[in-house]
Amino acid sequence: MAKKRRDEEEMESSEENGKEGELRTHQRIDQSLCGTLVALEPGYARVELETTPQMVVDEMGLVHGGFTFAAADFAAMAAVNDPNVVLVSSECRFLSPVKVGDRVVFEAKELYREARKRNIHVIGYFEDIKVFEGEFMAVVLERHVLKLKLVKEEE
Repeated sequence: MAKKRRDEEEMESSEENGKEGELRTHQRIDQSLCGTLVALEPGYARVELETTPQMVVDEMGLVHGGFTFAAADFAAMAAVNDPNVVLVSSECRFLSPVKVGDRVVFEAKELYREARKRNIHVIGYFEDIKVFEGEFMAVVLERHVLKLKLVKEEE
């Protein structure tokens, strides 16, 4: 009986995240700036960020940390993979600089799921160097966050 319930929960989780490999969130994101989604499974995503000259902040080729964060955030939201997922907080560590020409791979794993709350762990690597690690907290809303605001204004 317990196995049957566990199988049902896994099936529900898989249905909530959509078909394996089908991105249901952040569909209009500019992947040239925020990384390219290369793997997607329920509760897991991998994003690769190819750093470009447009991301550079100085003559040494240092990439702005905002691009690193954007790719990590995209990976985290893709791991949840719900159209109404919203980031509510993060705790991040930038462990090593990223420079132009680096290809940083971000792996995001959903660690915790309770009702609408999600905790996602993200690690970013350039070759064998860990350059980023973060914990992201997200919530899944009933409808798009901007539609919630409109409903409130109408009342």
